Amino acid sequence: MSRALSPQRSLYDDEHELLRDTVRSFADKYAGPHIERWRAEGKVDRTLFVEAARAGILGFNIPEEYGGGGVGDFRFNAVIGEEFSRHPASDALAGVGLSNDIVVPYFTDLTDAEQKARWLPGIAAGELIVAVAMTEPGTGSDLAGIATTAVLEGEEYVVNGSKVFISNGQNADLVVTAVRTGPDRHGGLSLLVLEADRPGFARGRNLEKVGLHAQDTSELFFQDLRVPAANLLGAEGSGFTSLMRNLPQERISIAANAMASIEAVLERTLDYVKERTAFGKPIGSFQNTRFELAEMVTTARVGRSHLDDLLARHARGELTAVDAAAAKFWATEQYVDIVGRCLQLHGAYGYMREYRIARDYLDSRITTIYGGTTEIMKEIVGRDLGL
Repeated sequence: MSRALSPQRSLYDDEHELLRDTVRSFADKYAGPHIERWRAEGKVDRTLFVEAARAGILGFNIPEEYGGGGVGDFRFNAVIGEEFSRHPASDALAGVGLSNDIVVPYFTDLTDAEQKARWLPGIAAGELIVAVAMTEPGTGSDLAGIATTAVLEGEEYVVNGSKVFISNGQNADLVVTAVRTGPDRHGGLSLLVLEADRPGFARGRNLEKVGLHAQDTSELFFQDLRVPAANLLGAEGSGFTSLMRNLPQERISIAANAMASIEAVLERTLDYVKERTAFGKPIGSFQNTRFELAEMVTTARVGRSHLDDLLARHARGELTAVDAAAAKFWATEQYVDIVGRCLQLHGAYGYMREYRIARDYLDSRITTIYGGTTEIMKEIVGRDLGL
């Protein structure tokens, strides 16, 4: 990271910093050469997950007895997220980060011994790709409005309904799915692991998004899908509580990745304004350019200090849901704003897809929406103020 952008960081130890080289080498070797094809196809090859597992980047937080690294320190997740966010193939790498930060915790924290033995070895090896399915066509941030049903018949649940905007949906083998098992808005929600090879499980189209073109995002349909009752995560009716438990990590992950992306965008823009000339001199020498970058770099420095403090607190188990929500909306809104301002400094070239700033502009926009919209995050923070 450029010394001009960030103060000296104390968050990481030598082990964390050593991991950066592994992540960069992995991304260069296994994602970089394929990125244009994957963007055209709208998804990555499944082998990316296998190679990530071999490199120790996927499933490192799964216990060793199941083939993982047994590392519970979230700072390692943060290092991986930072390096993925900075890489030119960041959209292709997003699915691996999603698995580590958002989906795998459901399989490590909510499973019983039999479920762990059944699923974790395949996940740790990259052979079972995972996803989480909450959003429905008529239900976004209001999880209590979930309508997909799971009715217990003997030793099986019969699932009917649909989900939308599911990351990893085209490749996923196991989908942690929020279903309604009772009428109570919150107490009637449960989590079931749906196996994609079962009759009644159907993938819809791979959705065409504004950005993140190499990351698959899908519709999923369930019609009389019979799922073993043994696939229930936790107790029936505990789904809403389980979702709320895992959302803070999802949100701090999004915030941290947004901050790393801001730093990377600013580094590239600084290089550009030093090289690009207008009226016979570098555009970085113009007062407006200096003022714009002074503001944005200061924002990045302040944000980095705050995010590092929150990441350290999360690693100690002290992060609150309110702090995660605040960080998520602030960092992602700053990301969208700064990318737009940096694109402006690139002039017409910034609007050309061959320049990464154009892809950054497209990719950044979703960050204020997924993981909980900015408006919902503000509502969480506002309610905590007693308002």
